[in-house]
Amino acid sequence: MTAFPNYDAKKIAALDAQAAAILGVFARHDYVRAEPSVLQPADMFLDRSGEEIRRRTFAFTDPSGNELCLRPDITIPICKMYVGDGIRLPARLCYNGLVFRHQPAEPERPTQFYQAGVELLGVKDRAAAETEILTLAAESMQAAGLKDYTLKVGDLGLFSAFVDALDIPAQWRGRLKRHFWRAGYFEALLARMSKGAANDAQRLLAHLGTLRETEARAAFEGLMDLFGAAHQGARTREEIVDRLMEQAADAALRFDPKMAKLLSQLLAISGPAEKALAQIRTLTKSAGVRLQAPLAEMSARLSALEALGIAPNRVSFAARFGRNMEYYTGFVFELWSRDAEGAVQVAGGGRYDTLLENLGAKKHIPAIGYAIRTERVFAARAAQGRRK
Repeated sequence: MTAFPNYDAKKIAALDAQAAAILGVFARHDYVRAEPSVLQPADMFLDRSGEEIRRRTFAFTDPSGNELCLRPDITIPICKMYVGDGIRLPARLCYNGLVFRHQPAEPERPTQFYQAGVELLGVKDRAAAETEILTLAAESMQAAGLKDYTLKVGDLGLFSAFVDALDIPAQWRGRLKRHFWRAGYFEALLARMSKGAANDAQRLLAHLGTLRETEARAAFEGLMDLFGAAHQGARTREEIVDRLMEQAADAALRFDPKMAKLLSQLLAISGPAEKALAQIRTLTKSAGVRLQAPLAEMSARLSALEALGIAPNRVSFAARFGRNMEYYTGFVFELWSRDAEGAVQVAGGGRYDTLLENLGAKKHIPAIGYAIRTERVFAARAAQGRRK
């Protein structure tokens, strides 16, 4: 494996043949191929993809001063094409092309790779849309010749519903939902919320957070005048005061340790999907929380997978699983296999129901899709052939 891959005639022919088989599956399901530009506005990704992709994006300034990037993902530009071109709904779009990602932690990994995928936009029947995408995932693996793979599934919506059902201050719910999949950071955030003020500065913030907004703002303005902190870095005085007001409001609230324990117990659940869902049902019952709808939806997905020939012992569920893209909003999944070097993710996707509005759509448009790392599929298929 090299950070700068080259493709000889034999490899190109093999990848082209595999891509043709995968794209043939998409075409049979009436997906129309699209090809967004390799060069994209950098802010479109940096504002919407999440920290994992932001730090791996090749961004630069062109001679005219525009901030651009090499596309690290194709979902966002495909959706932007819809917003700009006004494609009729529902829209079924597919693609196959290169994406580019910096690999700071593993410099030996390739900085460019082929990705094929589909985007299903505007289907209001959520269950039907999810079943369609799972069907495409299974059929595309079959067309590529990859039989040995497992699925990992999750649901950001289930976690959000659990948070909303608990007695948690409203301003903390959004923060918990945004960060729950960030292992380590989430636990530290939960610990801070549960412990309350730990030093004099935090106790001062907590006290100021109990004041009326006008009084608290005047107090922070006075402190800044006293210590001469008129600005900090690129932030304005008003921005600093606004941020301090938010921190003070948070510090003044008490986060019940029992709620923190329930969240930790939920996020610790993972394993075979049916067993994991049974554990969640037990936890929610003991907590007096009703999550019938999201649990029923996940059970229906598992039934759909079994109907596609994917045995239950090949499907795992993790309550913490949310993938590494901030635009995901609900059901998410990944397909895993093994190449010559070990376990490898070969495909992944999920529901992103707010992305199109975020990109400028004038109405709510439900959406779901998935992407295939086609070179990983090729390598896994080759490794499986050698093991036979």
